[in-house]
Amino acid sequence: MLYLLYERFGQEYADAFPLLNLFKYLTFRTGMAIFTALFVVVAMGSRFIRWMQAKQGKGQPIRKEGIERHVIEKAGTPTMGGVMILAGLLVGTLLWSDLSNVYVWAAVMVTASFGILGFLDDYAKVTKQSTEGVSGKLRFGLEWLIAIVAVMLVVQFGGRPPESPELPTSIALPFFKEALFDVGWFYVLFGGFIIVGAANAVNFTDGLDGLAIVPVMIAAAAFGVIAYLVGNFVFAEYLQVHFVPGVGEVAVFCGAMIGAGLGFLWYNAPPAKIFMGDTGSLALGGGIGAVAVSTKHEIVMGIIGGLFVLETLSVMIQVASFKLTGKRVFLMAPIHHHFEKLGWSESTVVIRFWIIAFILAMLGLATLKLR
Repeated sequence: MLYLLYERFGQEYADAFPLLNLFKYLTFRTGMAIFTALFVVVAMGSRFIRWMQAKQGKGQPIRKEGIERHVIEKAGTPTMGGVMILAGLLVGTLLWSDLSNVYVWAAVMVTASFGILGFLDDYAKVTKQSTEGVSGKLRFGLEWLIAIVAVMLVVQFGGRPPESPELPTSIALPFFKEALFDVGWFYVLFGGFIIVGAANAVNFTDGLDGLAIVPVMIAAAAFGVIAYLVGNFVFAEYLQVHFVPGVGEVAVFCGAMIGAGLGFLWYNAPPAKIFMGDTGSLALGGGIGAVAVSTKHEIVMGIIGGLFVLETLSVMIQVASFKLTGKRVFLMAPIHHHFEKLGWSESTVVIRFWIIAFILAMLGLATLKLR
């Protein structure tokens, strides 16, 4: 919003007030989005948590078949902390980004819509005091619908560089300079799969205090760098990656996600005062997926978000193994609970998973140069 105001009015006064020129710089607006989102979440924090405790009473239901100490230690902790994250993320993005940019709106639409779905799921769990929320099939179907609409917006109105007019419907492969496969409108399904998969992968990861939010911030930082570089013709040409006109603006969205995540971590650090719930995990995962689609780094998403992929695979392997053989591969799925069952403390699991997420993000960024 402030960028549009600068374009409309600020340039007239730029000579008299040189500081106004800062608004045209993407790096400045990304930094301000971080601080704005952080401020909003921290300002909401204590009052919002007390209000949620009063409204929810017993808080988020804890799986009785899960880790025994969780039932005692985490009982009564309120959920829906994703509302705080969404507030900071949306304020930071809408205030500092170019609101005429289709990539920003696609990311915002997915994040807000998935957040609403997650909120309804959390609300059902809290009111029923059950781990079963909204019908899985209904939620999954709505996720796909939202994702497909977002991808269609990106395909239809996204930038088309003259040298690669087929880019919006193409899949780019990492490590190769000119590997671009135009799959036509099938790309809508592919992009939808990336967004829905990312949302549910983060949802599986959100099981311990601070476990999901830090890898989300790490992924957001990595994709913020990618968006900035891919959206800049000079940098894209130098790195020999596919130039996506206008996608650099998504870096502001990523910055707001980092700021909102930092603010939430203040209250979610062990022992957590509030859980993000599906409200936060679905929204954040969907938002990262939308950025991956916008920047044409969908495959790299599997590297940067490798921790989320690992968590999801552990659930899929566990379910498939039990249905086919009646035996479990892991002591408990998702895999972070497996390590708890092995005797690792919660903080050990969380910090080691953070380290893995950081290493994978660095590997993902390395694909920009390894061509």
